[in-house]
Amino acid sequence: MTASNSAPPAPRVGEKLPPRTIGPFTIADLAEYAAVSGDSNLLHLDLAFAQGFGFSARPVHGMKLLAAFEPMLHDWRPELTIIGLTGQFLTPVLEGETASLTARVVKLDEADKRFVAVLRLIAHTASGAPALMGEARLTPAGG
Repeated sequence: MTASNSAPPAPRVGEKLPPRTIGPFTIADLAEYAAVSGDSNLLHLDLAFAQGFGFSARPVHGMKLLAAFEPMLHDWRPELTIIGLTGQFLTPVLEGETASLTARVVKLDEADKRFVAVLRLIAHTASGAPALMGEARLTPAGG
């Protein structure tokens, strides 16, 4: 089997990806995301509206946080394709704050010389509170 058609090696259960920090998020970031995603909820765009719900600043779109894992996963193993990405939003990340992203391989399903790697995703607020917990499923490209 040549390198061009050989399957990439499976990741190891327990393997941790290099952590990544994103942000700080600006109103321009939130407005740009709202424009491209279609999520123009005032909670993310209008400070007075957000404050009316008890926030000190505009909360970052949860899906923007989840989407930030995609380049992290690609940078780690560009030969793998994301086939699933889910998340649960726990604590808001606010405008002006950063978030730290971590991921770890928690399971490996192998069958017929192919695999699906399952990763646990966690985003933390700048204060360390869990902002998002999620899961990614990756498999070799072309599969």
